[in-house]
Amino acid sequence: MANTKWAVDASHSSIDFSVKHMMIAKVKGSFENFEAIIEADPADLTTANIEFRIDLTSINTKNEDRDNHLRSADFFDVENHPSMTFKSTSIVKTDDGEYDVTGDLTIRGTTKPETFQVVFEGAGKDPWGNEKAGFSATGSLNRSDYGLVWNAALETGGVLVGDQVKISIEIEAAKAE
Repeated sequence: MANTKWAVDASHSSIDFSVKHMMIAKVKGSFENFEAIIEADPADLTTANIEFRIDLTSINTKNEDRDNHLRSADFFDVENHPSMTFKSTSIVKTDDGEYDVTGDLTIRGTTKPETFQVVFEGAGKDPWGNEKAGFSATGSLNRSDYGLVWNAALETGGVLVGDQVKISIEIEAAKAE
């Protein structure tokens, strides 16, 4: 099958993250607003074109003070860098319905290659006859690689915010007409 365009259904999709806090717990959050360009054959993603643009002002960790700090120049600096982007450059099939999707991730003006493990969850028609496909993706990155280096030392040793950020993405997409 040839690549076709897919539109992300935002009400059935999410981009979430977690990071260590005080070296003992995890803080979770999400980005509420994002858009994607997906041109793919869901049965074989190796020739797909995948692009994401995430609105960093839409960060939500369920704590307004923390969210505002994350938007500040200490972290994302949304005044100068309002978006995070990802554009696929290589997709390798690793198993049936499983892929390593590598692409250029840009945060705060810094672009680095990152790889996400993507699973094609399946496809089908909704009750209104629309063709849908589901995908899950996971990955991790070091925030310091992108200039997000703010931290605070703890009295007991260690730091307030971990460097490794784990990413979890759930996408439901509708075949575009």
